[in-house]
Amino acid sequence: MNKASKIYVAGHRGLVGSALLENLKQKGYQNIVTRTHKELDLTHQNDVASFFKTEQPEYVFLAAAKVGGIVANNVYRADFIYANMMIQNNVIHQSYLNGVKKLLFLGSTCIYPKNSPQPMKEEYLLTDTLEYTNEPYAIAKIAGIKMCESYNLQYGTNYISVMPTNLYGPNDNFDLEKSHVLPALIRKIHLAKLLNENQIEKVLADTGFSNIEEAKTYLASFGVTEKTVEIWGSGKPKREFLWSIDMADACVFIMENRDFKDTFSEAIKEIRNTHINIGTGEDISIKELAETIKEVVGFKGGLVYNTNKPDGTMRKLTDVSKLNALGWKYQMKLENGIKEMYDWYRTK
Repeated sequence: MNKASKIYVAGHRGLVGSALLENLKQKGYQNIVTRTHKELDLTHQNDVASFFKTEQPEYVFLAAAKVGGIVANNVYRADFIYANMMIQNNVIHQSYLNGVKKLLFLGSTCIYPKNSPQPMKEEYLLTDTLEYTNEPYAIAKIAGIKMCESYNLQYGTNYISVMPTNLYGPNDNFDLEKSHVLPALIRKIHLAKLLNENQIEKVLADTGFSNIEEAKTYLASFGVTEKTVEIWGSGKPKREFLWSIDMADACVFIMENRDFKDTFSEAIKEIRNTHINIGTGEDISIKELAETIKEVVGFKGGLVYNTNKPDGTMRKLTDVSKLNALGWKYQMKLENGIKEMYDWYRTK
């Protein structure tokens, strides 16, 4: 890519896309094309075809996706597999038809088997059963990887798939029902602190209620009170977290400096598992994470672990040796990232 290249960032308002957009702007890229979901529904084939024909982007970052936490993935299973398959099928195929020079497809490390050896290497893809709660989403993302590989092998395109670990950062989703664990914990513990300190107006402003009793009833349904915050599961599962701004930097680095041919050895006969893990290679238990957030927020109450709720996969740690060998390593330490994210949430 050069600074005048026409670049399409799909999903620019989300956690991933907004970080990519900011990183590109900071590096001097000015010819960036974006569309909101209202302006362009990527699940509509004809609309996507018309967009590509009109705009003719040279490079594409495919960050658009339907995403959510363990509850949303398990409840809205059909929505997740349908929307994600449609989005990536339309964007990848139209990129091919319109001669896009390079595309970066973003997935998730949930593509790996539930009981995958740790840390998870790219070669472990499709070696065992997926985690049930997010299986539809994972299958969609696996299909995206294979679509990129297949177009590269059949048509000579230059599409690269990257699989970020659990992301967090500015513009994250803090919805109490549908968000991922880290932003959900930040908001829950923050609201518990406000209740504990009797900051009624701030609780109402955050929740959108006009009556504090209604707000308390609503928050209690998510395990948030002035004395305690309920956390699903035992707290024992371990997770890896990557600052979204670091993730964006890795993606832009790959687009600037690496090609599909760099993702596999020329000595192999069967080209597969060409995707690249993006992460830190370090993890932390949910209990340790919650305690860290509690300290950052300044909540004086307790944390209660509901062991009747599912833990999900007990450990999900990426092997990032392939990424490191390509020349990139993360910068933001988790505690510092949590502090920055909490400051962002309070001032947004």
